[in-house]
Amino acid sequence: MSTPLFPTAPDKHALERGAELSPRFNADGLVVAVAQHADTGEILMLAWMNDEALKLTVETRIAHYFSRSRNELWKKGETSGQLQDVVELRVDCDQDAVLLKVRPRGDGGACHVGFRSCFYRVLEDGKLVERDAPLHDHD
Repeated sequence: MSTPLFPTAPDKHALERGAELSPRFNADGLVVAVAQHADTGEILMLAWMNDEALKLTVETRIAHYFSRSRNELWKKGETSGQLQDVVELRVDCDQDAVLLKVRPRGDGGACHVGFRSCFYRVLEDGKLVERDAPLHDHD
């Protein structure tokens, strides 16, 4: 078994009030990550991080995630140009969720379908309706 990249909090007080980053990864070794635009507050996307993605994000200040569908580390924007510069990283009270306040590069988008945010649809009368215009067409 490999050495953990992050320490385990020794107790509840250390977890909830301590100064050490001690993320609580789920049974799959992942923690949920929300990317929020640092300037507008808009929620851009929800993704997952494993310990390596979180470590690289902390070290490089560029968002890295773990792609569950591809089962691999994912540097957001590496191919699209939509790199996410991390302005601030927060954790929730019990350290099982990460909030990244980011500034996207490139066209400013975050969604692989071509929208600024992955949350571009609204439920109206039981149907999903697109409320935002795409930044570009998805191929």
